[in-house]
Amino acid sequence: MFKKMKIQEGVTLYTRKSSQFKTVNFSIKWKSNLNENTSAARTVLANVLQDSNSKYKTQGDLKNKLDELYGTVLYTDVGKRSDTHILTLNAECVNDEYLHESDVLNEVIELIQCVIFEPNMENGNFVTTIVEREKKSVIERIRSQYDDKTRYAQKRMLEILRPDSPVSLSSYGTEDDVAKLTSTDILNAYTKMLNEDEIDIYVVGDIDDEVLVKKLSEVFPFKARNEREKIDVTEPQQVETKEYKQVREKQDMKQGKLHMGFSTPITFHHPDYTAMQVTNGILGGFSHSKLFMNVREKESMAYYASSSYSSHYGLVYVMAGIDAELEEKAVKLITEQLTVLQNGDITDLELEQTKALLNNGIRSTFDSARGQIEVFDQFKELDENFTADGIISKWEKVTKEDVTKMASTLKLEIVYLLSGKEATNNEEN
Repeated sequence: MFKKMKIQEGVTLYTRKSSQFKTVNFSIKWKSNLNENTSAARTVLANVLQDSNSKYKTQGDLKNKLDELYGTVLYTDVGKRSDTHILTLNAECVNDEYLHESDVLNEVIELIQCVIFEPNMENGNFVTTIVEREKKSVIERIRSQYDDKTRYAQKRMLEILRPDSPVSLSSYGTEDDVAKLTSTDILNAYTKMLNEDEIDIYVVGDIDDEVLVKKLSEVFPFKARNEREKIDVTEPQQVETKEYKQVREKQDMKQGKLHMGFSTPITFHHPDYTAMQVTNGILGGFSHSKLFMNVREKESMAYYASSSYSSHYGLVYVMAGIDAELEEKAVKLITEQLTVLQNGDITDLELEQTKALLNNGIRSTFDSARGQIEVFDQFKELDENFTADGIISKWEKVTKEDVTKMASTLKLEIVYLLSGKEATNNEEN
């Protein structure tokens, strides 16, 4: 799918020549071990790099330049995967062949080079006013998670379920860590990122591979770096107890947020990974799933009910919006749906619909260059010859017996309920 070329030790270029798109897409990913303190600095750094640089000193100047380049898009982002924190610089520009007498591609490459290697600095450090402004922006983003009660409930459940584990750490860092940052901290994070991070560079479009590789090797003078020492989070962390943990917390809100955490030894690198994806789809991943059809539709017990599979951490989550007084009934009904799967009560239609929706999902992802990059960046850990057809063929081979086997590995470890203060007098267990 992608051609691979090592630019330096620890710096890899992946290119995909395709006439599918009228644009050329770039994605540069700096990967480091996930740590909440360093994540805070890297998140602010991402904002600062996007704000301005040595040639375009203000947000307005940079925006005007992007507009001149026929609406080129350039932005940064941060995220996490397993034990890894990822800072990404994305850019998308029109392909030169659709323009007359223009060299947009080279100008965009030079602009990316400027953003990375020539940031906006004063006296050898990042501009304090810009750093402070972007700190406020990141803090607002962190606080917004508190306002979204579903996201907050999920975050709290993970903090209780897996404290100090990568799964419960925020890719933004904490509000306190962000508030303490100085321009020097951002400079240190920048220097470390440039010199030590594992770097993956992606380019997708109707490109000349050889010319592009030569150009990027010249304008991106990344130095060789040591291989990153990765934290192993692929081993299952199932707690060997018969009883699950039950936690109730209260805030000023109306609808209760019920979140349940199940552990499984089936992780992203496990041979049965695709079978667990199908299992999650039948349990609660889609609108035909058992949770949706029985908990929400048939019993009208929940405003919403779904499940998700966090394969890198060996966890399956169930989320439901309920009236708090229905917690016990909802938990009972949800666990009954899992028992149904464990007993092999699966229809042909449920299996077929789940596979069809999984297939449609990955095919639609491949309709965009960004989707191709993101999917490949994850799945190349399993197979650098990864294709959509390859994973679809694995889903198609999953049987009812496989689903029953996967469902039987799920173990309930926590039931977390976030509800209104007037809803229940129960205290946290």
